[in-house]
Amino acid sequence: MFSLTMTVQPQVTVPLSHLLNVLHSLKSSVGSSSSATSKSKIHKEHASDPELHRSEPMLNLRELGLSDLGAQQLDELESHVLPRLSPQEASLPFGIGGQTAWRTSHLSTSSFFHNKHGFSCSSMSAPVFSRQHPFPLHAFSTELHYSVWVQSRGFKTLRNKTRRLQSSFDRPVESEGFTPSFMKGFLTRDKGIEVENLDSILKNKNIPDGQQDSFKRGFAEGFLKAQALTQRTQDSLRRTRLILLVLLLVGLYGISKTPFISVRFRTTSGLDSAVDPVQVKNVTFEHVKGVEEAKNELQEVVEFLKNPQKFTALGGKLPKGVLLVGPPGTGKTLLARAVAGEADVPFYYASGSEFDEMFVGVGASRIRNLFREAKGNAPCVIFIDELDSVGGKRIESPMHPYSRQTINQLLAEMDGFKPNEGVIIIGATNFPEALDNALIRPGRFDMQVTVPKPDVKGRTEILNWYLKKIKVDPAIEANIIARGTVGFSGADLENLVNQAALKAAVDGKDMVSMKELEFAKDKILMGPERRSAEIDKKNKMITAYHESGHAIVAYYTKDAMPINKATIMPRGPSLGHVSMLPENDRWSETRSQLLAQMDVSMGGRVAEEIIFGREYITTGASNDFDSATKIAKMMVTRFGMCEKLGVMTYADLTQQSPETQAAVEHEVRLLLKDSYERAKALLKSHAKEHKSLADALLMYETLDAKEIQLVLEGKNLETR
Repeated sequence: MFSLTMTVQPQVTVPLSHLLNVLHSLKSSVGSSSSATSKSKIHKEHASDPELHRSEPMLNLRELGLSDLGAQQLDELESHVLPRLSPQEASLPFGIGGQTAWRTSHLSTSSFFHNKHGFSCSSMSAPVFSRQHPFPLHAFSTELHYSVWVQSRGFKTLRNKTRRLQSSFDRPVESEGFTPSFMKGFLTRDKGIEVENLDSILKNKNIPDGQQDSFKRGFAEGFLKAQALTQRTQDSLRRTRLILLVLLLVGLYGISKTPFISVRFRTTSGLDSAVDPVQVKNVTFEHVKGVEEAKNELQEVVEFLKNPQKFTALGGKLPKGVLLVGPPGTGKTLLARAVAGEADVPFYYASGSEFDEMFVGVGASRIRNLFREAKGNAPCVIFIDELDSVGGKRIESPMHPYSRQTINQLLAEMDGFKPNEGVIIIGATNFPEALDNALIRPGRFDMQVTVPKPDVKGRTEILNWYLKKIKVDPAIEANIIARGTVGFSGADLENLVNQAALKAAVDGKDMVSMKELEFAKDKILMGPERRSAEIDKKNKMITAYHESGHAIVAYYTKDAMPINKATIMPRGPSLGHVSMLPENDRWSETRSQLLAQMDVSMGGRVAEEIIFGREYITTGASNDFDSATKIAKMMVTRFGMCEKLGVMTYADLTQQSPETQAAVEHEVRLLLKDSYERAKALLKSHAKEHKSLADALLMYETLDAKEIQLVLEGKNLETR
C-alpha cells in the first residue's frame, strides 16, 4: 500500500485510498476540469495494467467529516496538506535516469524474486522488464501539480520469528471507510480545551440553592486536603530518594573496603593478621618444657638475631629459615614465639591456609606484602604455621593452572634476587614429606629441627609446669602420671591437668589429688565411665575373671610391664581393662619383653576357658588377639626373631612366593600357640590368686597396683 507522509502537526501517515477520496471530494467542490481528466487517465492505467488494478471506494465530504468546510477552507487545507509543484517541475519526464522532482520511497514487494526481476515467479515465461511508464498516481498528481512519493523496488528481510510467522498468514485489510480524524484536529487546533468552572458544575449537577454553599465548602476543603496530601507525598518521596542515595553511596564504599565481596574495588594490603607485628616479651625458652634439644638448636637463631655482626664478621650469612617438624601438640608454635621473645624482635604470625584464596594472585600478593612489611622492620621473625598448606609439592593441574603462584612467590622471597637480610622465617609442619623440594633446600630452610613427643622426664616437667597453675595436693607425684602417659604430647598433658581440675570442682573438692589425675588419664585413654550401663551378674563375673587373668599373667611373668590398675568399670567400648605402667621409656624392646606382652594379651581368653569352659568363651578377647598377632608378625617379618626364616625382613608379603607366605604364617601361628600355652600353665598354677583377685574386683570394681599386690599376697583390703 502506498502511503503519504505529510509534515503537519501532528505528523501522521494516510493511506492512498483516503487521499484519493479527499482529492475527488475537492474536485467535486471546486469543479476542476483537470480532475476529470486525471480520473479518466487513472481508469485507463488500471485497465491496461492488471497488476496495478485497485478498487478504491469513493468517499464524499460528508463521510470524511468535511461537509461544513467552504471553498476558502478547502484551499487552505490543500495548500497545507498537498503542496503543489510548479508547471516546470511537473513537466519533467518520469523514467529511469531522468531528472524528476519526485522523491523515492524504497519499499519491498511480497517476494525476493519479484523484487529482483519485477514480476512474480508464477509467470516464468514472461520476459524480464522494468516499469518505464509513470504510475497512475504520478499522472493524476502531475495534473494537479502535487508532490507525492513514488515506489522504487527494494528488498527487506524478515528479521525475527514473529515476522516470519506473520508473513504466512493473510493480514486483515483495514477498513477503507475510516475517516481521518486528524483533519478535525488540525482544523480545531486553535480552539483550546474548554475547562469547566465551579458554577458550571453546580448547574450541570442540578444542585439545589440551599446546598450549593455546602457543596462549595466541601469542594474547597477536599481540594485543600488533596493539596496537603500531595505535598506530603512529594516530601516523603524526596526524603526516600535522599535516604536511598546515601545508602547507595555507603554500600559502594563498604563494598570497596570488603575483600571477600568485591574484586573490582579490592586492593590487597597483605595479611591483616601479619602486617601488624607482635612484640613477644612474655614468652621465653623457660616456658618451653620437654624439648631441650630443639631449644638448644634454636638458641643459635636467637644469637643471630641479637648480634648478627658477631657472625657476619667472619664472612658467614644469617640463616634464611628454620623448619620445625613434629607431631601435633608438641610445642612448635610455642618455640617460635619463644625465639622472638628471647631475641626481642617483632613477630609476624601467619597460617598457611590464609594464603589460599579463590581469586587468582591474591595469595602471591599477600606473600609479597608480608615480606615487604617484615623487611621494613628487620630484624624480625616470620612464623608460618601449617607450612604444607602453602608449600606443598607443585603439580601440573589443568583444574588449577594458577595454584603454583603462591609457592613460587614464597620461593622467590626466601631466596630470590633480592636479599632479605635480618628476616628469619620459621615454618612448622607435621607433614614434611608433602613439602616441595625447592622449599626445604639449603638457602631457604637452612635448619630442620625435630620436635618429638616428650619422654618421661619431659612429661614430668610439663606436668609440673601446668600443676603450678592450679591448686593441687602437695602429695601428688607427677612422675607416676608421667610414666602412665606414654605417647602424650604437651597439649595432651595440659588437657589432662585441666580435666582433673574440672573433676575436682564437680566433686566439690578444694584441691586436685592423684585420684582426679588418674581419672582424667583414664578418661583420655579409654573414654568416660559408663556407670549407667546395666550389666548383669554373669557378664560382670566373666569380665572380672577376664581382667584378673591379664593381671595374674602380668604380675608373675618376667620382663612384663608393672601393673598400674585393674578395673571392671565400663569405659568406652570396653567392659574393663588392666593398665600397665612402664618404669622408664622403652627405646627398644627385647624378645623376652615382646613374648611377655603376648602372654599378657592371652591371659584374658585363657582365664575364660579355664573358669567357664571352652563352650562359654566370649568375644571380649578380640582386641587382645589383635595386639598379640601384630607383635608375633613383626617378630617374624621385621625383627628377624624367627630361627626358621632367619634375619630377613618381609615388608610386603603379597610380593613373596606362596611358600614364603606359608612359612611366615606358620611361624606366627606357632608363636601365638606357644604364648597361649604359657599363659594357661601360669593361670592353672595360680588358680587361688586368680579367684581372690576376681572377687576383689567384683567387690571394689577398681584396684590400683598396691591393692592388687595386697590381694595376691593374701592380705585383707578392709582398711581401704
